[in-house]
Amino acid sequence: MEAKPEASLAATFNVATVRGDVIAGLVSSTVAIPLAMAFGMFAFVTLGDEYFAYGAMAGLMSAFIAGVVCVVLGDRSTRLYAPRITTTFFLGLLLFSLLHRDTAGGGEPSVPATLLVFFAIILLGGVFQGLFGVMRLGSLIKFAPHPVMAGFQNMAAVLLFLVQLGNVLGFDHNVRFTRVFGALDEARPLSLVVAVLTFATMWNARKITTKIPPMLVGLGCGMLAYYALAIVGLGGALGPIIGSPTASAGMRTVLVDFSGLTMADPLEKSWSLIVSSALALAIIASIDALLCAKLASRPGELRAGDDRLLVRLGIANAISAAFGGITSGINIGPSLANRAFGAQSPLSVLVNAVAVLAAATLLFPLLAYIPRAVLSAAVMVIAIQHIEPWTRQLAQRLITPGTPQRGAIALDLGVCLFVSLLSIAVNVVLAVFIGIVLAVFLFVVRMSRSNIRKLYRCDNVRSRRYRDPAELAVLHAQGASVLVVELQGALFFGSAERLAQIVDRETAQGTTTLLLEMRRITEIDSTGARILGDIDAALAARGIKLALVLSARTETAARLADTFHAPARLFPDIDRAIEWAEDDLLRQTATVPSSEWPLDRLPLVSDFTADQIERLRAWLDPVAWSAGEVVFRSGDPGSALYLVTQGRASVHILHDDGDIRLATFAPGAVFGELALLDRGPRSATITADEDLKAFGLSAASFAVLCQQQPDLAIKLLTALGRELSVRIRYANMTIQQLET
Repeated sequence: MEAKPEASLAATFNVATVRGDVIAGLVSSTVAIPLAMAFGMFAFVTLGDEYFAYGAMAGLMSAFIAGVVCVVLGDRSTRLYAPRITTTFFLGLLLFSLLHRDTAGGGEPSVPATLLVFFAIILLGGVFQGLFGVMRLGSLIKFAPHPVMAGFQNMAAVLLFLVQLGNVLGFDHNVRFTRVFGALDEARPLSLVVAVLTFATMWNARKITTKIPPMLVGLGCGMLAYYALAIVGLGGALGPIIGSPTASAGMRTVLVDFSGLTMADPLEKSWSLIVSSALALAIIASIDALLCAKLASRPGELRAGDDRLLVRLGIANAISAAFGGITSGINIGPSLANRAFGAQSPLSVLVNAVAVLAAATLLFPLLAYIPRAVLSAAVMVIAIQHIEPWTRQLAQRLITPGTPQRGAIALDLGVCLFVSLLSIAVNVVLAVFIGIVLAVFLFVVRMSRSNIRKLYRCDNVRSRRYRDPAELAVLHAQGASVLVVELQGALFFGSAERLAQIVDRETAQGTTTLLLEMRRITEIDSTGARILGDIDAALAARGIKLALVLSARTETAARLADTFHAPARLFPDIDRAIEWAEDDLLRQTATVPSSEWPLDRLPLVSDFTADQIERLRAWLDPVAWSAGEVVFRSGDPGSALYLVTQGRASVHILHDDGDIRLATFAPGAVFGELALLDRGPRSATITADEDLKAFGLSAASFAVLCQQQPDLAIKLLTALGRELSVRIRYANMTIQQLET
């Protein structure tokens, strides 16, 4: 037993596995490196051209640090890490707002101070993200409003696409996408041609080959076209390349002086902004990481350790900030490529990280020769692919005629659009918190709506207790006075108040009993329990009885114990509650029998003449069972039918919380008739609920009866057919009522 883990470990690192991990790590790095560079450049685009290459370097360093740190801290998956579109979008807008905040008073922007605050936010955001994991908030964060994250992701994708327009058109300097059309006279047409070629090639790469990642196909074709045009002397009509890392002296000073006292003043002045921005960044990064962990999981894989994932990423992002990097998350595209090319262990993640490090150091002078138009065209494809699928589906459902719950769909899309526009127009940090507050508010509004799953009356719906025709006639005429309300979901102050209003309206006329079916209630707070007590009191004042249907061993029952002091009106299932209401109606009409029925009163022989009844009596045997005694068991040979004259017997299915009653036979009922019709074994177990008396007709006696008195046998079979047809008819009525 001790040797198994060692054998497993040895098998994990055999030659074939190592070779597969190395190949997968190298191939996936060809996808990860351009993405890391592009997202890094996007984060720093607001600083202008001189920080363009530094953004690429920052993205690469972030991807390297995140990958190594997560593996060192125990990640044994094949997931790859790099800057993400949602967090990069947040950081890009944040840096823009920080830079323009400095110039609000008319002074010159202070890039070193701005970047110092910027990296402090990234570092503290990593700390907060790690704390989320330590405090085990991973499960809670997963329930964060999806429309908020969809709003960020969609606007990030749109903005990422628009920011590339200047590069695609071949501008020599940074031009904001809002001013692109005003500067078209500076555009270089061949740059646009190369970009379109790159875009089309990457978009259709799967049709060309499935062995090479689409991004690599697109970049390769684009660079080939770019430098082919440059060689033939058309370089003047092409846009620039990434260029060398020309970060300003101010930037280098910030990186060198991270521990200097010169940081104290700008950090002290901006501490409230740093804390709020870092918290918002941590929330976005955590939600994004947990969503990506789900998307990057293998089919059928049961994920665990979401809190540990947040701890690893938080530490990695804090370390990344200390080295001038940005926030990272799970890189889905490269992760899927890594797995597709044979990754089996975290060795592939380390190989990928080493390749990224090589790109950031040894190969960066070569990567600087990637044309901006080519890289931007590839990023445009990524941006379109990052449009949230959920949003597209909701938009399609909204415009489709006849779609149910269009109001709820419109609300979700409204939150999504509101967060997107608020992020651009006002403040990205404020947008995070306002979006979450708005989504929570809408959730509360929805939860305050009616909890009613179904509402029906009992003129057609019956309990499973047998009733004779006279009783059925009474219940059909007066059963509508029994109202059943099936509830579901959470019952709290808002939804309970709504329930009280609906109950008041529905019981305004002709209602004597209200049955609340609460087995599907998932949660009830103290206010909801109190409102139920108020409903009971208000109904009692109007002479209306209230009964509750719920399991006695649930939290709902425990919560109601202090406010609903009526154990006689608590039932484990709706069948027993309806029976209680029916008995109450029948008592009021004096139709509930209390003594033994004679043979001539039984509904089965209602069409028999007195002579036929007396002749039938000769073939019947009086039988009796004590309360709790089994009449017959499922599987026993069918030997007789029984006509109940006194007491009750039921068919029950036992389970952990009690039992489910399939049917109850009372005086006037007949059961076991299948023994005479098909001679098969008993289909159910029947137990006497109380002392039971009946007439029995054995199969042997019925066979002799058919031979000696066929007229009586035919009359009996006709009566049995009528009895079965009545049962089927009422079963159909009940099904129809419950389905509508």
